[in-house]
Amino acid sequence: MLQLGGNELFGKVPSLANLRNLELVTLFDNYLGSGGSNVGDLSFLCSLTNATNMVELHMEDNRFGGMLPVCIGNFSTNFTILQVDHNLISGVIPREIGNLVNLQRLHMKDNLLSGPILSDLGNLLNLVEVILSGNNLSGIIPSSLQNLQNLLILNLASNNFEGSIPTYLRKNQCLMDLDLSNNNLSGPVIFPIAGSLIYLNLSRNHLSGVLPTKIGNLKHLDKLDVSGNILDGEIPSSLSNCDGLTVLRMQDNLFHGPIPQSISSLKSIEELDLSSNNFHGEIPKFLGAFQFLEKLNLSFNHLEGPLPIEGVFRNVSATFVVGNENLCGGVPEFKLPYCTSRNSKSRGVHKLKLITTIVFGLLGIPLVLTFLYLCRWKKKSNEPISSSLNDSMLNLSYGTLLKATEGFSSTNLIGVGSFGSVYKGLLQANENVIAIKVLNLTQHGALKSFKTECEVSKHIKHRNLVKVLTACSSIDYNGDEFKALVYELMVNGSLEKWLHPNPAPNDANGHSRKLSLAQRINISIDVASALDYLHNQCQSPIIHCDLKPSNVLLDADMVGHIGDFGLAKIVLESTFDTTANMSSASLRGTVGYAAPEYANGSEVSKEGDVYSYGILLLEMFTGLSPTSDIFRDNLNLHNYVAEALPQQAVGITDPILLHQGESHDNSHDSLFKRNCIFQICLETIYRIGLACSVEEPGGRMSIDKVAAQLHLIRKKLFAARLLE
Repeated sequence: MLQLGGNELFGKVPSLANLRNLELVTLFDNYLGSGGSNVGDLSFLCSLTNATNMVELHMEDNRFGGMLPVCIGNFSTNFTILQVDHNLISGVIPREIGNLVNLQRLHMKDNLLSGPILSDLGNLLNLVEVILSGNNLSGIIPSSLQNLQNLLILNLASNNFEGSIPTYLRKNQCLMDLDLSNNNLSGPVIFPIAGSLIYLNLSRNHLSGVLPTKIGNLKHLDKLDVSGNILDGEIPSSLSNCDGLTVLRMQDNLFHGPIPQSISSLKSIEELDLSSNNFHGEIPKFLGAFQFLEKLNLSFNHLEGPLPIEGVFRNVSATFVVGNENLCGGVPEFKLPYCTSRNSKSRGVHKLKLITTIVFGLLGIPLVLTFLYLCRWKKKSNEPISSSLNDSMLNLSYGTLLKATEGFSSTNLIGVGSFGSVYKGLLQANENVIAIKVLNLTQHGALKSFKTECEVSKHIKHRNLVKVLTACSSIDYNGDEFKALVYELMVNGSLEKWLHPNPAPNDANGHSRKLSLAQRINISIDVASALDYLHNQCQSPIIHCDLKPSNVLLDADMVGHIGDFGLAKIVLESTFDTTANMSSASLRGTVGYAAPEYANGSEVSKEGDVYSYGILLLEMFTGLSPTSDIFRDNLNLHNYVAEALPQQAVGITDPILLHQGESHDNSHDSLFKRNCIFQICLETIYRIGLACSVEEPGGRMSIDKVAAQLHLIRKKLFAARLLE
């Protein structure tokens, strides 16, 4: 046995050819490998073919790069466990793995593997666990996997698989854990209808139809997640049979009907999310009786009536009901109206129905129709000029915005973009501070930009996106058309101003506008999380098309928010035609950040956003803009970083960051360790930026993989006390 896991080893693993009696090798949780595409990282694997009794190899959580060598198929016939998770291994899964006929556990999650799952995997009849999540695998889920009748865990999440869920999975009686989430699967919901399934995650796909009633067969189910699909219909009553459920997530679908009484059987439930559907009726009181319920999200439905006050409903931080306009009551912290006949909208509706019935009976249909026509005409005549994006948003007129900005004074000007100017404003009615983008309608494309951003704003809500409060479409005091968008004000401005501050000579605050290592890591994760949401978690994916530092805004806590969706495109199911807005190559981003394929007229894509993110990430840590004067001829930011790695990773880094590694513990060993970790993490960040900004779109890292890798880096930096 050679057990080296859980240390701080780095560099290349030497040949182990002389250790012929090896049965177990553990290298996990180190810093081994170069983190790049160097095929030499994995050359030591071939030396292990000499160990004819080799049984297990654990090399997860390292920096191994390159492709898995085909010699892996020559491992011992007794070989049972291969774990290579959390590395930077690329290329296809070699078909020679199909020779390892006694393999029981295959773990390859969170790498850069691409291509299809080859049918040879179906030869491994003894497989018990297959975990390939967090890669760039594509194609359909192969039919050969039906041969794996002993399979307990199948995890293919966060890849690019398409097609339907294979029907053969219905017959599998051994599966306990099935995770196909965050892919491009379509068609009906399919799962093993008998057996001992404990965990089922089909979220963030394009599945449609109803949730089958056979879901009730899964009596051992602990977690069920079907969120982020296009499922409709009502919650099947058979779900009551799954009385061991602790987590039920059904958000972001088209489910409708009342919340059924059958859910009252889920006595063990700890998390219930039914948000962003079409549920209606009153919130059942039995939800307040759930003893273990710690999180309840019923937001953005059509629920009405009194909010219960028992159980989880006492905890405002654990219960979410926004977007249900007809709710009332509840504990005071919810700030809902009292449930009285005056302000209870649901009761008001019933009262209106009763009055209407009486009027029809007494006065006759013609008179009532006349009355209704007059009421409708009066309502229209009283509507404000300003139009909000939805009923919950503000109604702000041109005059209000004029007054809030002191006549759009230059002293309140905080930014100028392609299609307009952004002003800081103070609403006198409630003293809220807002940001107002006034469109320059003489600029070609400005009107389309306004319409696009309005449309996109209807579909998105995420903590790392700038929130649009309302839109104003009006006539100014000169009789000209006026259009503006109103946002939450991000008090710390744009990332651009922090990366490239340009203070006046006597600006005493100029020296304070420096981003720390922790802030850059956090902001890079914020932006990746927002892109992951736009690309993979919205019902219709959204392409931003213009990601750059000036469109990343920072709030008071230095949390990053993506803004400016004027060039965005909603794909698949959007009812708004944004294709026309993308007809010109000049409208597909900003020079230096726009993907190279856009210059050739290619359609906008997720991969285009990922390219922009990669350049942004490289800029954040080098401190160099992609349009800097130093980049001439064939040199660009991507090539500049690529040529510097691995030896010069520190040399190309923004000098501000090089002072981040200071510690109270200044012993020689401590400093050496911290410097090693700092350099390794920097290099890994650069590798991620390079993987996102390669020229070929198909070779770019997916954004969810980016977010996962950055979280790991932040975890390592915190552990080394390099982040506070």
